[in-house]
Order: sequence, then C-alpha cells, then structure tokens
Amino acid sequence: MLAVALAGCTSTGTGADPGSRAQQSASPAAVPASGAAQPAPTATAGTTASGSAAAPEPDAATARLKDTVINALQGVAAANPKPGQEQLAAALTGAGIPAGSLQVSASRTPTGLEVDAIEAAALQGPDCVIGQIRDGSVVVTVLPVLATGKCFVGG
Repeated sequence: MLAVALAGCTSTGTGADPGSRAQQSASPAAVPASGAAQPAPTATAGTTASGSAAAPEPDAATARLKDTVINALQGVAAANPKPGQEQLAAALTGAGIPAGSLQVSASRTPTGLEVDAIEAAALQGPDCVIGQIRDGSVVVTVLPVLATGKCFVGG
C-alpha cells in the first residue's frame, strides 16, 4: 500500500502550500479507536476484505496516465534511488504530463534532512495518479481527487 505521509508538497503549477495526505484516509488494517479487536469482515461482490467498496477500474485516460507515471518513475529510480523534487518533476513533465496537473512532494525536510520517500501526483479528471519512490522502489496507485481539486492535502 502506498504510504503517503508528506512533510510538505509543492505543485509545479502555482499557489502550492505545504501539506500532508496522511490525514485523508486510514489504512484498511487500521485498529479501531477503541483499540478493541474487531472480527475481519468477509469480502463480497463489490467490496474489499476490509468491507469498503472496491475501487472502480480507472478509465482509459487514467490507465494511460498511470502507465506513464510508472515508466517515468521507474526510469528516475533506476538512475537515482533517492531523487530530488526537481528531478522527479522534470521526468514527469518530460514524459508528457502537464506541469499544471502535477504535484511533487518535498525531497528535504524543513530541517534539511533527506526524506524517506518522495511522492508525485498527477490529476486526471476525478482521479489522482499517485506515485512514490522509496529506496529505488516504485509504487503507483489511483485515488479520487480531493474536494479541493488537488491530489495532496494542502497542495
């Protein structure tokens, strides 16, 4: 699962603010607030094992964008397992993703430390294609766009 916890993000467009996507959703395996053990729900048609509705298949444009993001991030990760924000943005825009639809997380913390993972998100209609590079490994997923019209909280 794509762990999306950002110290800050920037958009290659305008008006970006630091933010965190971690506040948006909980892990399907999250322990209830009470800490009490809950029986595991069984999967039925249209739901996942966690009991939530299964995500619909992305449309053709989103599927193409996801493939583009995967290919671009794999190329970046092969060259540098811990790429910088500018390197990641350049690779994605170079792959044809419009800068205005792209958000890339910070590659350094506010205190100057290197982040554990860097994320990028590209907006496609009602979907966000979100990719992560962590120690040279690439993970890409599709999530719904936020109510703000962005992919990252605060972005």
